[in-house]
Amino acid sequence: MNLAEKWFNVGKIVNTHGIRGEVRVISKTDFAEERYEPGNTLFIFKEGSTEPIEVVVESHRIHKNFDLLTFKGMHNIQDVEQFKGSLLKIDESQLSDLNEGEYYFHEIIGCQMYTDQGDEIGTIREILATGANDVWIVKRKTGKDLLVPYIDDIVREINIEEKKVIITPMEGLLD
Repeated sequence: MNLAEKWFNVGKIVNTHGIRGEVRVISKTDFAEERYEPGNTLFIFKEGSTEPIEVVVESHRIHKNFDLLTFKGMHNIQDVEQFKGSLLKIDESQLSDLNEGEYYFHEIIGCQMYTDQGDEIGTIREILATGANDVWIVKRKTGKDLLVPYIDDIVREINIEEKKVIITPMEGLLD
């Protein structure tokens, strides 16, 4: 395995589910349906281990805001219990091309956010996928984090090369 590969976090295994080898995953990807499709390869990074474990998704379903996955050849709780707390990742070659105006989370996180008046707001540190629209969590220089809904009325420009996002704040957003 090429250790120079770039890895992208798609989820975290937080627990097992039942006794038939299902794991409970908090998803960190904007493409859960695609990532967890049966037959797809994922890599499990166990805490304290340097070598990822390659697994193939056997089944995927959603249950109470978690993604539940089983992996080929792992059909009981003993097979998967060791993975609690592990990260699920894909490598760079598994990223798919996006349509114009679509971005991966890792491209947005770390961008500087500015108002359309040129005022710096802060750095996007996390993205919450809420179902309706994503919410970007912005770390400000002072004060509490800012929650910015990713909607066309607010987000005006995204420049991935310059790691810069420009928004038109709605009334009360920056208060």
